[in-house]
Amino acid sequence: QVQLVESGGGLVQAGGSLRLSCSASGTILSFNTMGWYRQAPGKQRELVATIPSGGSTNYADSVKGRFTISRANAKNTVYLQMNSLKPEDTAVYYCNGQLFAQNYWGQGTQVTVSS
Repeated sequence: QVQLVESGGGLVQAGGSLRLSCSASGTILSFNTMGWYRQAPGKQRELVATIPSGGSTNYADSVKGRFTISRANAKNTVYLQMNSLKPEDTAVYYCNGQLFAQNYWGQGTQVTVSS
C-alpha cells in the first residue's frame, strides 16, 4: 500500500522559512510527478508546485521566487523550501504523488504564518 507522509510544518513569523518533506513508502517505483498542494480554511485545494521525474518544475504564481521544490528520486522523497513566508501562505499543505494513473495524497501538514 502506497503511503505519503509529510513533515516539517509549523508556526513561523512572516518573512521566515520552513522546509517541508514528504516521503513515500509501499512502492519501489519512482513517481511520475510529485508535488505540493495547499488548502486554506474555506478555500479549495490549490497547486503550489510540481516536479516530474525528469523535466522542469512548475509553480503557482503566488509562490514563484519564494518557494523551491526538489526531489530525491531514489528515495521517492519531495521537498518544499519555503522562504519569505506571508500570512496568506497559511494552509494545510498536502504532498501528492502520481504513479501511472493513480494519485496518492499525504495526510497534510499545517503551516501557519503569523503577521
